[in-house]
Amino acid sequence: MRKLLPLLLMVFIWAEVLPAQPDLQKGEKPNILLFIADDMTWRDTPVYGNDDVETPNISRLAEEGMRFDNMFTATAMCSPTRQQLYTGLLPVRSGAFPNHSRVYDGVKSFGHHFKDLGYQVALIGKKHYGPPESYPLNFLGGRDHDNGKGTDIHLDNIRPVLNESQPFFLVIANNQPHTPWNRGPVEKYRAKNLEVPEYMVDTKKTRENLARYYAEITYADSLLGRSLDLLEEAGKSENTIVIFTSEQGSQFPFAKWTNYDLGLKTGFIARWPGIVPAGSHTSALTQYVDVIPTLLEAAGQNPEVVNTGSLDSRGQSGFDGRSFLGLLTENKKEHRQYVYGVQTTRGIFSGSVCYPIRSVRSSNYKYILNLNSSSPFRNLVTTAEQGIYQSWIQATNEGSNQRQYVMKYTKRPREELYDIRKDPYERNNLADNSEYNDVKKRLAKKLNEWMQQQGDMGIDTELQAIQRQPRWDEQGWDSYEEQQNKAILEGN
Repeated sequence: MRKLLPLLLMVFIWAEVLPAQPDLQKGEKPNILLFIADDMTWRDTPVYGNDDVETPNISRLAEEGMRFDNMFTATAMCSPTRQQLYTGLLPVRSGAFPNHSRVYDGVKSFGHHFKDLGYQVALIGKKHYGPPESYPLNFLGGRDHDNGKGTDIHLDNIRPVLNESQPFFLVIANNQPHTPWNRGPVEKYRAKNLEVPEYMVDTKKTRENLARYYAEITYADSLLGRSLDLLEEAGKSENTIVIFTSEQGSQFPFAKWTNYDLGLKTGFIARWPGIVPAGSHTSALTQYVDVIPTLLEAAGQNPEVVNTGSLDSRGQSGFDGRSFLGLLTENKKEHRQYVYGVQTTRGIFSGSVCYPIRSVRSSNYKYILNLNSSSPFRNLVTTAEQGIYQSWIQATNEGSNQRQYVMKYTKRPREELYDIRKDPYERNNLADNSEYNDVKKRLAKKLNEWMQQQGDMGIDTELQAIQRQPRWDEQGWDSYEEQQNKAILEGN
């Protein structure tokens, strides 16, 4: 008995130290609060290494929860990113692959799945999804774009949801730090004192834009802090899964509208008191489509039996994502072998007529396929006459490595391959290096298999993008389509 006492004592100690596991047998469903930033590059907070930016509430959340170091969206544009997050379906399969798009009729979202579990499902702030039938949410007000006038998001409107007796799934979708960068405390940031990231060119325009952008991140962080305070006032902090995510990258070159990590990688932090170890992190590869399956499992539902309202090319109606609850609660180390990306430039403002991009990434390597690389890559960044991209061209010397890097933004080869471990900002293309032939072939095969599963026909899918954008319904997309196809034939 004496020999057993020390062992029993250790067991009791470990029982106190280890986090409790969710007792789903009791029918206790956690509340869920999902806070989404808008156009925030994943690294732009001290939590991920950028000490120039003040984000005390994001830091607080990371100290109290788990930081994900390899979470990815499949599309670096707002509408497709949010809709894959809400549906658990990847963009081409759901129909929401261009920006300002909508999913196919019949597709279901977390609104359906969690209402079926007895949740109140609500959203405040930016919608950017459609059609309404696919998103049966209690909308608490907000705007899709912030003009800087009046109050952009009335957070007090979430009080009734927080105080309900039934469990809630609440999305707080603010507009920052999306341009036009009109609300942040710019006085906190002096452009000349900032450290310009190595993947940018140090110009006056770069520094001025960074200062305004960082100020918007600080403003968004203040909204996160207010949301956490309201949750605590309602006495719901202990049984609420709180998630912060940064969405896709910002509107600087090589971020939003691209398949580089600066565009597709997203900051992601999850707090669940007593369940998720405080101050922890995971380097497992995860993707936005995994989030809803994970939260469903946390709420006691088997995500593998859920009908998403969409069939993939193999006739399967389940999620494209799968639950990573084991990363949160069981100290698992791995989740996915690969994450995927798709960019549809057709139909975006000032976008290329046809420039489809697809990618696949492992823990070590990224393979990018530019399906129509003979065309120029264009968007709002490249077409702004006095914008940051033009300042980069003017500040670099013809023939220099820096100029070659800058010009790669608009003119790229068909294939790109990067060693992410050695080259995290994807500057050294290894696609033509024979030493990496096996890596390239393996990743190209995986990418092709994924495209087939999604029903993705590459350029043909790109040409259908306009049909997925309801804003063209009023103007008559047929005439627009005819003009764009003519431009393709003329090589524009």
